[in-house]
Amino acid sequence: MKYVVLVLLALAAAAGVWYFALRDGPASTPGFAGGNGAPFGAQEVPVVTVEPARFDILTETIEALGTAVANESVVLAAKVTDTVRSVDFEDGDYVEAGAILVQLTNREEEAQLAEAEANLEDAETQLRRVEDLAERGLAPRSELDVARSRAAAAQARLDGIIARLSDRLIRAPFSGVLGFRQVSPGTLVQPNTPIATLDDISTIKLDFTVPETALGAIRPGSTVIARSASYPNREFTGVVRTIDSRVDPVTRAVVVRAHIPNDDAALRPGMLLTVRVTTEERTALIVPEGAVFQIQDRAYVYRVDGERIARQRQIQIGARRFGIVEVTAGLEEGDLIVSEGIVKLRDGSRVRFSDDSKGVDATANTPQQAKSAS
Repeated sequence: MKYVVLVLLALAAAAGVWYFALRDGPASTPGFAGGNGAPFGAQEVPVVTVEPARFDILTETIEALGTAVANESVVLAAKVTDTVRSVDFEDGDYVEAGAILVQLTNREEEAQLAEAEANLEDAETQLRRVEDLAERGLAPRSELDVARSRAAAAQARLDGIIARLSDRLIRAPFSGVLGFRQVSPGTLVQPNTPIATLDDISTIKLDFTVPETALGAIRPGSTVIARSASYPNREFTGVVRTIDSRVDPVTRAVVVRAHIPNDDAALRPGMLLTVRVTTEERTALIVPEGAVFQIQDRAYVYRVDGERIARQRQIQIGARRFGIVEVTAGLEEGDLIVSEGIVKLRDGSRVRFSDDSKGVDATANTPQQAKSAS
């Protein structure tokens, strides 16, 4: 029994020695090798990717969804009830302002026009005769006044008939692109009968809403960049022209209208566009987003000095964009920041640079090499 106790004590003593040897770390047991075959005292230097902190232009933007609207748009219709005599356009035609598109039946008005022209000619002839007699003192003043009244009345009747004839000609009120025609020769049209649509799309009005909190940032003249699912690789640039005078009390949003040049007619009224409004451009110091890590409510990066030592550096951050973070305090332009491999580091770790490092000589991976390379 005594021998058993002695054996157990010996085993316990050996276990204690082994425990304290491992606890003291590799440096206390230089004779043992680590898992990679290297002595415990020779730890491998981690390889990291570094980038310099740099100044770049940050753009403040507001994003929204908007609807394209034609610069001018109208549904063409007749002013009177009558049948269509001829249709002088095709679907999708581009027409100039004043072009005749549809003619209505006007035989009765043409006959009345001929009669009115004849009456006017006769009244003007009588007026000239009376004026000649009045100059020679052979006609009283009252007869001259009556002749002038008859001539003026004949002119008025002629003008009225010409106006009625004009109502039977459907003209383009402005230059633009026609839609599908809705009538054919012989169709009986009324003032509420649609004939075709006419849109001026040389400029597109883009209406979109922004929250009222953005009213202080957006203003007429702000740059607008719009994109459409129909043209995934194209951007349409315009400017803000008008901000609505009222804020919707329900949605707390305001309608903004921008104008976008559309010389090639790529955009059409009714299209849904994504809108990005540039409200501010400024120069800022930025670092890669992957270089920043949080400890409680504070932000840090690893800054590498000239001896390839990574030091934790607390920073103040500002705006965030895709892949980058603005640094407002804690760094200077050109400071080398670890952008990849921060999980391998602790404050004071020596590092080696990877081949992907930017702004440094990645082949100089020791302080001596770095000095000689510089």
